[in-house]
Formats: sequence, structure tokens, C-alpha cells
Amino acid sequence: MQFQTTEEALRIAEESGDIYPKAMAYTNHGFSCYGKGLLEEAEKHLLKGIEFCERINFYSWNGCARLHLGETYLEMGDFPRSKEHYEKCSWVLENIRCFPSWANLGKVGLARSRVMNKEKDVNLESLYTYSRNNKVKVAEGWFQRYIGDILLNIDDQHLSESEHWIQKAIEADQRNRMMFHLGKDYVLYAELFRRKGDRLKAQENLGRAIEIFKECGADGWVEKYEKELAQSS
Repeated sequence: MQFQTTEEALRIAEESGDIYPKAMAYTNHGFSCYGKGLLEEAEKHLLKGIEFCERINFYSWNGCARLHLGETYLEMGDFPRSKEHYEKCSWVLENIRCFPSWANLGKVGLARSRVMNKEKDVNLESLYTYSRNNKVKVAEGWFQRYIGDILLNIDDQHLSESEHWIQKAIEADQRNRMMFHLGKDYVLYAELFRRKGDRLKAQENLGRAIEIFKECGADGWVEKYEKELAQSS
């Protein structure tokens, strides 16, 4: 439903010829494409949204678009560009003193991209502080999953801490009804069990993620993780 709604909004914005609704429509449809698992489409629409935002100094939406573009590039394995957009997200939002929790999520996302890029000089305590200081319920599990992912990938010494943060993310996203993010939590939980050598629990959690993504209409993610599940059987 969301995908069709933002697709229609984009059509209306294009017909209007007004740059302001175009900025919002391209950005929103980029979010929807990411949610569907259409990463190349998400990249294209988010970049277009950022272009329009910059032309009209629409800083708040620029920051939000860059947050999602940072996540999109991370999923595509392009860690340098992921770092660039997470960093710009935080800079833009802090510069206008707007959405501090989202600015901090950008900083945690930046740390995550750096770790995935094999950069290990990450200040974990600052990340925990950003999570504690978050004031946005819908981002609660998002912060916690990012931190769980960082701990899982920074070295082999933080597996128990990673599991703790992933469990917190699952609890938060269940409580806040953030179902897409709950699916991503279970994907990360599956990866943790895979690292621990527990194949059955890894498959179980990946199966949970797939069912949630099906309910969300996230077809691209369903296809991606069904292939992973089949390969692990």
C-alpha cells in the first residue's frame, strides 16, 4: 500500500511541476523502494530527492533522505558512499538544529559503515549514549540494531553484547509495531547464530524475518532471504 501511495504522489508531484512536492515525493518514494527491497530504484529516487532538497534549501528532508541513502548503500556493499551520506545526514540536521535523534542515528549509522569497511576505531560508549538519548520511539529498535550489528562485526570479542542489543531491538520493534525493522532485527539475529555455529537457530530466525517481510509486502527482501535460507539448508 505504501509503495502505491508514494508512487501516485510522485506522479502528482511531477504533473504539478512544483519543486517542493517533487522533493518530498522523490524522497518518500525512495523510502518505499528501499522497503520493497528495490535498492537501485531507492538509490535513484533518493538522489533525485536530495537534488531537489538542495535546490530549495529543504534541509530537514535532505537529512532524512541521506539517512536512508546511507542504509541503501550499506545494503549494496558500497561502504564509502554509505559513510558519506550518513555523515552528511548528521551534518545537515545538526547545522539546522533539527531532529537531534535522527542526527545521532546518522552518527551510529556512520560507525556501522566504518566497521563494515574494516575500520575499527569506533567509540562504543558514544554510540550507547546516542541510543540512551534517543527521543523517537520509532527509532528505538533502529539504534539498537545498528549497535548490535557494529558489535557483531567489530571483532570476535563482542558476541554476547551484540546478542543483548539485538534482543533489545526485537523487543523495542515489537512494542512499537515497527514490523519492517523487526524483520531486519531477525535477519541480524540469524547472522549472529550463524557466526556462533548454530545453524538451526540461524534458519529459524531467518524464517521469522521472511514471514514478517511477506506481511509487509517487502518482496525484494523476501526473495533475497529465501535464497539465503535455501543455501543454508
